[in-house]
Amino acid sequence: MSSHDESRFTADVYGVRLERAAELTRAAHLDALLITPGPDLQYLIGSRAQSFERLTCLVVPASGETPSVVIPKMELAALAGSAAGELGLQVIDWVDGVDPYALVKSVLNAGARTAVDDAMPALHLLPIADRLGRLPVSATPVLRELRMLKDPSEIDALRRAGAAIDRVHARMGEFLRAGRTEAEVAADITAAIIEEGHTHAAFVIVGSGPHGADPHHEVSDRIIEDGDVVVIDIGGPVQPGYFSDSTRTYVLGEPSEEVAAQFAELERAQAAAVAAVRPGVTAQSIDAAARDVLTAAEVGEYFVHRTGHGIGLSVHEEPYIVAGNDLVLEAGMAFSIEPGIYFSGRWGARIEDIVVVTADGCESMNKRPHGLTRL
Repeated sequence: MSSHDESRFTADVYGVRLERAAELTRAAHLDALLITPGPDLQYLIGSRAQSFERLTCLVVPASGETPSVVIPKMELAALAGSAAGELGLQVIDWVDGVDPYALVKSVLNAGARTAVDDAMPALHLLPIADRLGRLPVSATPVLRELRMLKDPSEIDALRRAGAAIDRVHARMGEFLRAGRTEAEVAADITAAIIEEGHTHAAFVIVGSGPHGADPHHEVSDRIIEDGDVVVIDIGGPVQPGYFSDSTRTYVLGEPSEEVAAQFAELERAQAAAVAAVRPGVTAQSIDAAARDVLTAAEVGEYFVHRTGHGIGLSVHEEPYIVAGNDLVLEAGMAFSIEPGIYFSGRWGARIEDIVVVTADGCESMNKRPHGLTRL
């Protein structure tokens, strides 16, 4: 990490990423990448500039020449916190009345074949296409390969994020008790997420009783009762912007025999999926490892979503751990493993860890116990 700015990595990290982006752009038979504010811009130069009606665009030539940043003069302060200056990027600022899309064209050859990031709005994409005389293609095939494989700096950031959210789960006894509403519990959790090292809470799910059977329930004014099973799914970014995401399931009092038995199968399923992770296997095989356990226990029909999603500068990114995805896992890939079971109108449960593929298996970013925690 930079000793003077924890909001980003050191400039050499971004230099390597830009070089690799140019190589992959050449391999895709393209002339340049055009990147607007969003996770891809943050990944490539450490900039957290935001996208407004005025164009900010990083131009990465496939030739390996120095990249350029076209940016409104009034937004230059947003670029100051990035690695652009240390990397020696060409900064082309503009003021209202100047055509920024023509400036993008000016650093490209006529008829350049370009690719744009997913975050680029049509507001900017269409004028760029008009100036270039051809429609850019999606940069996803190039950027996906870059962002899926985490470098050591990113893995360390994910470790710190995982430890921070573990500290919040360790405090759940402070917040979660009968007589409180889900919203009250969520407010305390939100504060704890920040207290334990996140910049903010990106999401807080408190699914008590029947609400736990809705995988994407957030919070409500429902009063939590004795005997409730409660799903707590929480996360947020830790500097320099890498996300935590961890789910644990709690019960207020003693669970019924049925709940305890079915949760035990879920715990086995999650452990089986984690144990199956290693280089050379497919993403869908990890999904199958979890699903097969639940199917054998006759609760497979209650597992209604994929087993996991990639994570990094975005909460959800590739690779997706889902049936039909034959992507072969490689060391450095990071994703969640989060099987769940959901009994409509009754209760639900989910267990989620973030793991990173290693040379011979995986490392879990989350260390909290996986069992049904009694409060």
